[in-house]
Amino acid sequence: MVLGGSRGMGAAIVRRLAAEGRPVAFTYAASSGPAAALAAQVEAAGGTALAIQADSADAQAVRAAVEAAVARLGPLGVLVVNAGVLKGGTIDQFALDDFDHMLAVNVRGVFAAIHYAAPHLLDGGRVVVIGSNTAERIGTPGSSVYAMTKAAVAQLARGAALDFAPRRITVNTIQPGPIATDMTADLMDYILPRLPLGRIGEAGEVAGLVAWLAGPDAGYMTGANLTIDGGWSA
Repeated sequence: MVLGGSRGMGAAIVRRLAAEGRPVAFTYAASSGPAAALAAQVEAAGGTALAIQADSADAQAVRAAVEAAVARLGPLGVLVVNAGVLKGGTIDQFALDDFDHMLAVNVRGVFAAIHYAAPHLLDGGRVVVIGSNTAERIGTPGSSVYAMTKAAVAQLARGAALDFAPRRITVNTIQPGPIATDMTADLMDYILPRLPLGRIGEAGEVAGLVAWLAGPDAGYMTGANLTIDGGWSA
């Protein structure tokens, strides 16, 4: 199951896991068109995909989505929590309502996803949280609230790794830097000169790391924060 899977990195993760033969349920908040198109693409390629509307700011919607996925596809082998929102602004200018919304999606939504999925996760399963490299290094003004939410979920995932270790369920965080999605389209002139590798990352590269963490070779890795950002944080 992929929370936040209709666009960008989430869609790439859905495609990659489905291409490996996994039936995938994914949620979307409002993008019903892209979600339906993604499900159709996966099905056309011979895979199985189930699109479920759920706003990650609403914990009960997350719970219902997990239950719907399990009812249709069975117990969960892999949970990927990708849903997140980004709004910038310096602390003195940042609206409290925006602060609350980012906490609801980026922190409470991650907790809700893991909390409600836990009874349905197979022993030996995988949980992957998509965070951000800003959890380690902020780098630019106006990123304080977003960075705080991502640092919080990185620690939540590390603690969850210990909580689920008796069930051999691994929990790891992927911390992408700049990735070519609609969220970064207007920032290219700022981003590219600052990337040591001289290019922006692709969503498929993040999906590849998710697939590795979901596979048999990563069974001994848990509680890790894996940064993939082209050297931005080096």
